[in-house]
Amino acid sequence: MAGLFGPPDEESAMFKDNWIHALAELDQRGEPCVMVTVLADRGSVPRDAGTKMLVTRNEIIATIGGGHLEHKAIKLARGMLLTGDRHPRVEHFNLGARLGQCCGGMATLSLEPIGQQQHHLVLLGAGHVAKALIHIVSTLPFRVTWIDQRDSEFPAELPLGVTKLVSDDPVGEIRDMPNHSYYLVMTHNHQLDFELAREILNRNDIAYFGMIGSLTKRKKFDYRLSQRGYDDETIHRMVCPIGIDAVQGKHPAEIAVSVAGELIAHYQGVPVADKRGAGEHDAAATATASDDSVDPQVA
Repeated sequence: MAGLFGPPDEESAMFKDNWIHALAELDQRGEPCVMVTVLADRGSVPRDAGTKMLVTRNEIIATIGGGHLEHKAIKLARGMLLTGDRHPRVEHFNLGARLGQCCGGMATLSLEPIGQQQHHLVLLGAGHVAKALIHIVSTLPFRVTWIDQRDSEFPAELPLGVTKLVSDDPVGEIRDMPNHSYYLVMTHNHQLDFELAREILNRNDIAYFGMIGSLTKRKKFDYRLSQRGYDDETIHRMVCPIGIDAVQGKHPAEIAVSVAGELIAHYQGVPVADKRGAGEHDAAATATASDDSVDPQVA
């Protein structure tokens, strides 16, 4: 607590300041948190009014003084993060025996949700559909790593939240991607698509894996994957064709809207339909040319 017999000590000053830099880092990572602030204090309390603490799902940054008051605040904040509660709240605490504290004072805390949960999307391929899609997903709660072997295919300016990665080894890049990422494969090369599929399916932590292409391509890949020892449950994690049924069409922008709709449905908790038994034109992304011709979705 701030010095009772003089100016605040160095430790107190640190607690008041270190949350500022941490908040900027959380914002950059797209990680939500709850800011807990001591709004008012009366009598003997662990920290003065204005003291702040940040609570994420896995971290506590700074402190409002420890003890049962802080424990209660952390529990409330994590409950808000878990349920997605976006509404600020104010709580009053009597720091007596009932709360397990002997301070005897009273504290009023505000709990303010900050930021929105962001997902990490790995977009592989910089073709026509990817270019159309990037403008949509950059407005959604996604941080995007956009990978292609061809630097010339990327636009000169990228939307906020999109990181370009030019790599001669896109397959190798998969191993370094964050846990629980979303993956969209839409490269210009079917063999590369297959190698990417293998590497992605080797991970046990993918949130979503979609590959652009027709049902014919899907069936070929299913067979090739099974021949290489992948069981049906693992193969089923690959979504192909991709896109929601309600949006049909071959234009890159139409396909991009369809694919974005599926991503939104997924992170909102709507199960993705099984596309393996779909008809050739059952979803927008199935409206591709055959695998032996130029695919308008990826060219």
